[in-house]
Amino acid sequence: MNDERLRPTVSRRPVSGQPLQLSRKPPGIGEREWLVRRAKLLAWLGVGWHGVEAAIAVSAGIVAGSIALVGFGADSLTESLAGIILLWRFAAARASSETAERRAQKLIGISFYLIAAYVGFEAIRSLLTGERPEASWIGIGLAAFTLATMPPLAIAKARVGEKLGSSATRSEGQQNMLCAYLSAALLVGLGANALFGLWWADPATALLIAGVAVREGRESWRGQSCCTAQIVPGDHCEDECCR
Repeated sequence: MNDERLRPTVSRRPVSGQPLQLSRKPPGIGEREWLVRRAKLLAWLGVGWHGVEAAIAVSAGIVAGSIALVGFGADSLTESLAGIILLWRFAAARASSETAERRAQKLIGISFYLIAAYVGFEAIRSLLTGERPEASWIGIGLAAFTLATMPPLAIAKARVGEKLGSSATRSEGQQNMLCAYLSAALLVGLGANALFGLWWADPATALLIAGVAVREGRESWRGQSCCTAQIVPGDHCEDECCR
């Protein structure tokens, strides 16, 4: 009984009420390999779905004359390309792929700008001419499905990225969450047109998508997701983009 009294007690609560920063401790070799495999799996899921999403959205948008759907699909296609670059960087050494990644990021940035210009122009033209898109129930179903599936994928990527110390994986998760927000806006726009005949809601949603494309293009051009290589404990990031 005296031994128990002398035994120091371990508090389960963090010091000063602050949460424990467990993510700062580098994972072991075995755990890291598992986390990298999981990050790749999640990235492949995102790439695959964005590809399917782009094909359905662009096809349905062309049939219905919906510039919002076409813009949503084009944005998804570019996001898929960004995910492929993430996979490539996970498989390559940072020193040998840094220049190539910068060039690829700038190309993706240009792609986003072109999407924004096209979608913005067509949206304004539709508003000025009063061109009315047809109702697209396929687009509504696609937006609803994306809205339900993207947040769990984003949360999973954020958790893996936190444990790996990879800002790229966390950033990719943020892009998936942004895709969920866009699908919510698309759902409102398509639904307003289909249910209430508010045709202007479609080009208005397209303008929102164009604005988001400009933001994504600016971030890609600046290379804000530059830390896409595997982070090695003790490795130094010269431009501090990995922090």
